[in-house]
Amino acid sequence: MNSLLVYSLLPKMNSRFNDEVMDLFVHSFSLDPRDNYKAFRVEDIYKLMNDFYLNDFMEQKKLHMKIQLEHFQLDAHQSMELQKAFTVAKLCQVLVKTNKSSIYSFIDRIISLVLTLLMSTAITERAFLAMKIVKTRLCNRMEDDFLSTYLVAYIEKEIA
Repeated sequence: MNSLLVYSLLPKMNSRFNDEVMDLFVHSFSLDPRDNYKAFRVEDIYKLMNDFYLNDFMEQKKLHMKIQLEHFQLDAHQSMELQKAFTVAKLCQVLVKTNKSSIYSFIDRIISLVLTLLMSTAITERAFLAMKIVKTRLCNRMEDDFLSTYLVAYIEKEIA
């Protein structure tokens, strides 16, 4: 059901976000704990780490993380606490509450990075949108006389 929803929203999201952000969304979906970790895919999470957090993990730690992901996948189906998490943020909280964040330190770290990156991306996009709105309003308020004076000053500066 969830994958059907994602694929139905995909065309709309493709027109709004670039390919890199779309890859981030798709791979982040692999961390979703709903439906008994049905979407949890070790390969997708590993690819997420390699594509977006290449400098954050050394080669030896990447291999260790892959093993840790496989162990987490087994533990997630057996642990009642982990099965109670229905969002990625709640999963992060459960890992800390049950002290499994020390056992699955890489998973805790990648969840924190994903949650932080998604928020920082949205905040940055909003900041640039606000700057664009201010710039557009300023340009609309400028009179032709000001623009022509500015252009003359710019041309004189280039000639000098």
